[in-house]
Amino acid sequence: MGPIYGKQWRSWQTADQQAIDQISQLIEQIQTKKSYLCVGLDTDITKIPKHLLTESDPVFTFNKEIIDATKDLCVAYKINTAFYEALGLKGWEAMEKTVHYIGDEHFKIADAKRGDIGNTSDQYAKAFFETMQFDSITVAPYMGEDSVKPFLQHTGKWAIVLGLTSNKGANDFELQQTGDGLLYEKVLQTVSKWGTPDNLMFVIGATQADEFINIRKLTPDHFYLVPGVGAQGGSLKEISEKAMNKDCGILVNASRVIIYASEGKDFAEKARKVALQYQQEMSTYL
Repeated sequence: MGPIYGKQWRSWQTADQQAIDQISQLIEQIQTKKSYLCVGLDTDITKIPKHLLTESDPVFTFNKEIIDATKDLCVAYKINTAFYEALGLKGWEAMEKTVHYIGDEHFKIADAKRGDIGNTSDQYAKAFFETMQFDSITVAPYMGEDSVKPFLQHTGKWAIVLGLTSNKGANDFELQQTGDGLLYEKVLQTVSKWGTPDNLMFVIGATQADEFINIRKLTPDHFYLVPGVGAQGGSLKEISEKAMNKDCGILVNASRVIIYASEGKDFAEKARKVALQYQQEMSTYL
């Protein structure tokens, strides 16, 4: 049986009659922690504190300390897989250990931006949802429905589809006029028909705050992953005022500004300090 959409706590029953609330845990975490912070573990081995390089697995050691310092202040972690893939087998091992260390309390995002023909996307979905046990994966929708649908077939998992991104290149395609609207609007309207808010989110960049009111009208019930706060200059206040829905509906990602808050042995302490500042501000908007 598929998801029953339309209730605040969307759920379905498994074969053994166990109720699965696909989104309720995330919303409960947001309400309990008064936070919708997602910490980005975009861990670049060339930027972590030098004293960690003598560790057998410096990337995982760094991640572990960041997680320990921030886990009570955030509801999600986003792992940018490129930084791990670049390290070969050791990087994949560090990523897998990190996912397991995060555990089930936090929403785990594989920022991999996959998207290919159906049978290839199916294997990507299995890799990240079954083998790696992420809760969600970012997906590029350029190749259309058959490249996205395989990520929507896994119970309790999300595809987070690129909608309107925060990079300069968004102007090249996403903000171009096409027919009676902008290309990103067509993407949101079309992709939202392929799934529901139970298995589909969108990436909306924080630097696109002027578009948030329009985006929320197009997709009133979906969650957004919002990068671009911090190093890219997006405004948390503006995003929160324009993009929230009844369930909060946004996960605001901060990566470099948190994880690289210090180059010294106090890096975890400084990371917590920055994360706490975000959490405290977020609590005023909830």
